[in-house]
Order: sequence, then C-alpha cells, then structure tokens
Amino acid sequence: MNFFHHLFDRFLRSRHVTRHFARRLMLDTLTLGRAATPATMPDPLTRDLLRAATDDVPTLLDRLGSDKNGLTDTQAAAALALHGPNEVEHEKPLPGWLHLWHCYKNPFNVLLTVLALISYLTDDREATVVILAMVVLSTLLRFVQEGRSNRAAERLKSLVSNTATVLRRPSAQGDAYVPTPATVPAPAPAPTPGGGHAMTLKAAAAGQRELPISQLVPGDHVVLSAGDMIPSDCRVLTAKDLFVSQSAMTGESLPVEKFAESSAPGASVLDARNLLFMGTNVVSGSATALVVATGNHTYFGTLATRVTAIDRAPTAFQAGVNSVSWLLIRFALVMVPIVLVVNGFTKGDWLEAFLFALSVAVGLTPEMLPMIVTSTLAKGAVLLSRKKVVVKRLDAIQNFGAMDVLCTDKTGTLTQDKIFLERHTDVFGHESDEVLTFAYLNSHYQSGLKNLLDHAVLEHVELQADLRLAQDYRKVDEIPFDFVRRRMSVIVSERDDHHELICKGAVEEMLDICTRVRVVEDAGAQDLPLDEALRARVLEVTRGLNNEGLRVVAVAMKETPPHQSVYGVADESGLTLIGYVAFLDPPKESTAPALKALAAHGVTVKVLTGDNELVTLKVCREVGLAVQGVLLGKDVDAMDDAALAQAAESHNVFAKLSPLNKERLVRALRAGGHVVGFMGDGINDAPALRAADIGISVDSAVDIAKEAADIILLEKSLMVLEEGVMEGRKTFSNMLKYIRMTASSNFGNVFSVLVASAFLPFLPMLPLHLLVQNLLYDVSQIAIPFDNVDEEVIRNPLKWNPGDIGRFMVFFGPISSVFDITTFVVMWYVFGADNVGAQTLFQSGWFVVGLLTQTLIVHMIRTPKLPFVESIASVPLLTATALIMAVGIFIPMGPLAGHFKLQALPWSYFPWVLGILAGYVVLTTVMKRFYIRRYGWQ
Repeated sequence: MNFFHHLFDRFLRSRHVTRHFARRLMLDTLTLGRAATPATMPDPLTRDLLRAATDDVPTLLDRLGSDKNGLTDTQAAAALALHGPNEVEHEKPLPGWLHLWHCYKNPFNVLLTVLALISYLTDDREATVVILAMVVLSTLLRFVQEGRSNRAAERLKSLVSNTATVLRRPSAQGDAYVPTPATVPAPAPAPTPGGGHAMTLKAAAAGQRELPISQLVPGDHVVLSAGDMIPSDCRVLTAKDLFVSQSAMTGESLPVEKFAESSAPGASVLDARNLLFMGTNVVSGSATALVVATGNHTYFGTLATRVTAIDRAPTAFQAGVNSVSWLLIRFALVMVPIVLVVNGFTKGDWLEAFLFALSVAVGLTPEMLPMIVTSTLAKGAVLLSRKKVVVKRLDAIQNFGAMDVLCTDKTGTLTQDKIFLERHTDVFGHESDEVLTFAYLNSHYQSGLKNLLDHAVLEHVELQADLRLAQDYRKVDEIPFDFVRRRMSVIVSERDDHHELICKGAVEEMLDICTRVRVVEDAGAQDLPLDEALRARVLEVTRGLNNEGLRVVAVAMKETPPHQSVYGVADESGLTLIGYVAFLDPPKESTAPALKALAAHGVTVKVLTGDNELVTLKVCREVGLAVQGVLLGKDVDAMDDAALAQAAESHNVFAKLSPLNKERLVRALRAGGHVVGFMGDGINDAPALRAADIGISVDSAVDIAKEAADIILLEKSLMVLEEGVMEGRKTFSNMLKYIRMTASSNFGNVFSVLVASAFLPFLPMLPLHLLVQNLLYDVSQIAIPFDNVDEEVIRNPLKWNPGDIGRFMVFFGPISSVFDITTFVVMWYVFGADNVGAQTLFQSGWFVVGLLTQTLIVHMIRTPKLPFVESIASVPLLTATALIMAVGIFIPMGPLAGHFKLQALPWSYFPWVLGILAGYVVLTTVMKRFYIRRYGWQ
C-alpha cells in the first residue's frame, strides 16, 4: 500500500492545468461512470473509455495514432505536446499571505477594523489599541493553528519518483521505423478473433524503456507485472493471470480479473474487464496495455480536477457564524443611531454623543467572538490530536459537533479490510474440518502467487502441525490456476499407495469436472453420484452463502495411482466434490459499539459503498445496523434531484455507487437541512469528501482523499470518530455560551443606556468607562474554551440557530436592565447622585454593578442547571471571573480611580450591590426555567 500512496503523492504534487480546462473537465464528470442508455448519453470521458473498451485493437491503435510495436520517439514527443504531461491537478497549499487573509476575513473582523479606524480618527487611542489587539490576536491564532494542522497533514504524505516500463522505438527520417540492434521487436502476429492483441510478452520486452510516468502519452504500450501501479487509463492488450485491485476506485475489497477481449456494449466503465484505471494496482499476473488517456483526461484525473476546481459552498459552521454575525451587526446598526440621536437631543453635545455612540457600538460588538471562536477551536484541535485526529481546517471541529448524518464507506471502516475464512462446510452447508484440511493442503503446496483467499486459509497455522506436513505429505505436481478454468490443483502423496489430487475453484467450473459428491450423514460419509437433484441442491446451498455476502470456493479431490508423476488439465476430471470454503471481509470489533454510541448521540449512519449489496447487507447485519432500505447506483442514476432527496432520507444503505453517485447523495442530504459528514479513503470518495460539511479521511488514504478531507484520523475506527464528535460538541457548546452571554448582556446594556440617556442630565457612563468595562468582561471570557460542558447539553447534535440566539438575547437582556434601572434609582435617590456635579459618583456606581452583573451572567447562563450547585464551571473560568469582578471593584475604589474618571463609592453602597446581585440571580434562574420549558436548551 505504501507504493500506492507514493504514486498518488507524485501525481498530486504535479502542476496545475488551466482553469478553463478544469471547468470543462468538471462538467464532463456530471454523468461519470454511467453506462450508455438512450435516455442518458455518457459524457465525453466515459464515452471515450467505453469506446476504447469495445473497439477491436487495430481500430483503437489507428485512432490513437499508435502501432502494434508502440510509438516512436517523435510520435511520443508530438503527443506529449498535444496532451500535456501525465500529471493530475491537485490543490496546492495557499500562499502565506492568502492564508492570512482567509483567517482575517469575516464580518466581525471587518467591522472591528472599521471601528478601530474611526476611533483612531477621533483621537481615541485606547479604543484603537484594544480593538486592533482583538483582531490581530484572533487572526494570528487561527493562522498559526491552521498552519500547524496543515503541516501535520502534509507530513502524512511521502514523495517518491515513479517510472513505468514503456515500449518506445527510436525515430528515423520521416518518422519511418528503422530497427536498431537494441530495439528489434519480434514480429507481431495478427490480432486474435476476440479483439485481444497477440503480441507476446517476450516480443514486447525487446523495446522496453523505463520512463517517468509523466512522459506517458496516449498510444504508448506499457508492460505491467505484479506490484505495479497502473500509470494511466489503459486498454489491456495481453494478459496472463491478471488480477487488479480497484478497491480505492470502487470500494470492492477483492481484486478483479482483467482480460484482453473486447467488452460487450452496454457495460459501465468501472465494470469493463479490459480497462485499467490510473491509481489502481496489479496484484498478480502480467500484462501489456495500451495507454488511452493520461493526466486530467483519466478517470482519476477527472475526479481530482472536480475536487480542486469546485468552490466549496459555505459549511454549516461558516453559514452559522455568518448568520449570527449579521444578526448582531444589524442589531448594532439599529441601536447605535438611536443612542446617538437620544443623547444628542437630550444633552445638546453632538460630538460627545457621537463618541458615546461609538463606544456603545464597540460595546455591542462582541469583538472577542473571533478570538473566542478561534481559541476554542484551537483547543479542540489540540485535544483531538491526542485522540489520533489531525484537524486540517479548524471550522471542521464545530461541524463534528453539529453533524447529524454520517455517511461512511464499508471497506476498512465498518470492516477490517482483510479477507478472512468465514466458513468451511460440506456440500450441504454443515461445518466440515475435512474441507478445511484439503483447502489448506491446496493453498500450502501451490507454488504460484498466493492470493488473498489462500492467505486467509493459511492463517490456520495450527493445521500445519496437526497434518505433520513435513513428515506425512510430499508434493508431486501442480496444475496452475488460469482464468479459463478458474481453478487450480495440487497433487500430494500421503502414503505410497496413492496420490491425492486436490482442486479448488469457482463453483460452476468445479461442478463441470465432478462426478460424485461426498455426503456426510450420521452413519458416516459416502460418495454419491452427482445427478441433477444433487447439483440443484449444491447450487442452492452456494447461492445461500452468496446471499449472505460470502465469496464461495468449491473444494474437490480424487485419488490417483502412485506411479504417475506429471499431471495436466486432463487429469482434472472425475473428481468428488467435498464442500466449500467461504470468505468475508469481517467487521471490526469496535464498529458495533461505535454505531450504538453514535446513534445514542443523535447521529444517523448511512453506508455508501461501491461494493455489491449482498456483502454490504451482510456486514450491516453483523454490526447491528438496521437496514431501512437499499438503493443501488443504477437507481441513483435514474433519479432526479427531488426523488433522490427523498430516497436519501428514507434509505440508509447505498451500494454499487460511482464516485458521482456518492457526491449527489451527500449534496441531497445537505440540501435537506442535515449537517453531513463523509468518511472515506479512496479515489472514489474524494468528490463526496469535498461536498460534505465535514470530510473525514485516514492517514493511510490515497492523497486525493486526504487532500479533500477536513479531518484525518490516524486510526481508521468509528470509535475514534465518535470521540471526535463529542469533542466537537463541547467546542461548539462553549462557543454558543460566549455568543449568548455577550448578546444578551450587550442588549441589556444598550437598553439601560437608552433609558438612562432619556432621563439623566448627563451621560450614564463615559465612553472610556464603556470600553474598560467591555475589555474587562471580554478578558473574563478568555477562559470559556476551557469550561466544563454538561453531558445533557451535548447528547444530541448542536446547530447554529440565529433565531434562537436572537430570542435568547431579547429574553435575558432586559433582566439586567431591570437591575441597572434599580441601580439608577438607588444612586439618584439614596446616594444623591441627582445632578451634573455628582455624575462621577453615579457613573462609578453603575460601572461596578454593570461589570458584576455582566460577569455573573457567565455562570448563570453557561448551563441549564442551577449554577454553583448542580453544575460548576471549570477552575480557569471561575478564577477568571472572580479576578475580573475584583478588578472591577478595585478600579473605582483604588488609587487608579482618577485615571479612569471614577471615584470611590461609599461602603454603604455595597450592601445594596449584594442585594441587587441576589435579586439578579433569583430572577435570572426563574426566567431560565421558564425559557427551558418553552424553548428548550442546546
């Protein structure tokens, strides 16, 4: 697999193509992978690939301007100039300055910058410094944290140089082929009737060169063998036992067979058995293939272009922050002019009124929001990194918490991505150790390349000792596997009086060479003639195993005379069918509890896979995922967007999907109001990863998947994902706390300012007081990212709801105004601050009460429970709020009061303060209970 990842990294670090070409390719992918039907004509890429699959070889060679002996150097150079290098577009890291700009640009930062500029022009240097400090801190914090995360993600990739074995001829004058001693190819026989090219591998080797894969062009002939990566989209010319893994492209865990024969018309691209796709790899066998598409013209290249060319729609987090930002900005735009007009008319000093209104605007604007959001997300990223989660984009953490639908592939996520021997049964489906013994002997003694099924059988290592292979068995001969017979045999000698020919292979082909069936009953085993009734029974049993998602291999044997030492295909006759071995990619042990935990936390899991529905249903049953409906890729293709949206809601298992099917499903779910996460690691998952609110991949994924993802798991486990979801909800909950606290307290302050401005002969608080109070309050909020979160709050997904925040602001804001007005009355009637000469005393009194109530509200509305009793804030938040309350009292009471244009308050004032705070706590608690009963709490 490292080889696999290396090749993709080489592709993905290559240069960009033009944007015009990228947009054209993006449009070309709209129907990618669909078969041609009268109702749905394929896009140009699919049409060309299907044509390459169905044409005979001479026609295809002629269309590509190639030859049965490959291209000449001149032809290859001309093709390279026409088609460009065999490189795939990828998303390059943003330049530092552009990344910094993206970290800065949001409505609040822009508004704060404008306020800072106005403050500077009005010679209010303190406000300018405070506001700009907030902007710079939030921007740099996001820039540094995201930079670290991106560098961590980049370190997951590796870079190597890759080459391909290509048949090239030297050019001669006029581009005529003049053979040289080093490159004289053997004469090539005529094409075979089936369309395959009959050129031998020995002949092909005569003109072989190792070239960088970037230099491949359409028309080139490449030579492939086990372990090779497919360097471009190719048509198979010759094949010997060719097995190709397409799991990254289709999601199927088992390799598929590839042949040289032309495909029948009507097949889909990914099902064409004579096409090879860039990025897949050869598991076993060898082949020569004709390059039909390179770079961004390949299936993989088109997906990569779609990932990098499509601009992201705003995620749920971005849309939520923007909506809340504009809600508060609109509120400020309405209230600030009212404050300006009221103070201008009542006080007569419009300049002072303007400065006061500007201070109110700063106070209304939650300037700490960008910093609180960024620091909360950064803290979440640090905590997630300890749980084997690399966060590439900070916004994704909140989407983790808001996610209510998780779409996941099957292979390697729900399953172990490893083939296991699930059953070994007799012909009627009962467990049989004899069948396992014969299957083990067959896999152990074959000398060819052992496939995944052989390795699954050989994992029963205890049989090697039980069978005493070295002492009791001797290999006599073998009959290798081929794709015509679809079986292989070994001949062993256990005793000198006979040999045993043990054969395993595909059920239908095995039945053709069997004449008897071994039936095991209570009385013992007996071999019965294979008549039509028994044949039907065998097919019924194997069909039942297939319906359970198992891949079935039949096992048969016969005894032969001891004098024979050489065996051939003709000896595979007259066998006795013993039983079957059945294989499965089993689910991970952690999958079932993870699914249960996700369901308990309100996350619906939907399976989107390229594998077949039988295997997928089997896995779903084993992990306890209740199937609510199965939809196949061909059904998705036939649906319009409205029908697909309904199907996406009502079904939870989707199989045989193309990459664009997955993307359409994700977009349909998002359009239905869901916050959608998608977890995948293959080429076929990249478009869906980009389309989701949160794309989740793993460090072992192909690079295009890691590039499209927002979060990378260092362990491919849903349990790790579930932990990330909960951490995301804690992060989101703490952000909501700050927004609610700030919005409601700011609303209350403005309401109090309006009341005071209408009746007082002086300003209720100077602009300096508002700024200092606002700064102290904001400093106390820095500890919010470290606050505890009640378990009940994060039990279900959390979502942005500007309407709820607006309602919360209007509901709780006036509560503080009630006690602000009480403070005005106390200062006016009890302490004689009823004239312009006593305005400093009045302002000092409200400064203290205003700051204490603002800070106390942090604890009152950080939890739906009773604060300090049922739910206690974290130590950092308790410390920060207590310290700020102490500082708020010290400023007017200490030696610095004059610098802030305040004065010491009489000690008799503080019992009134305690009474006001106590009343504030009681009323807020009562109103909170009422609010929760009526509107709930998230």
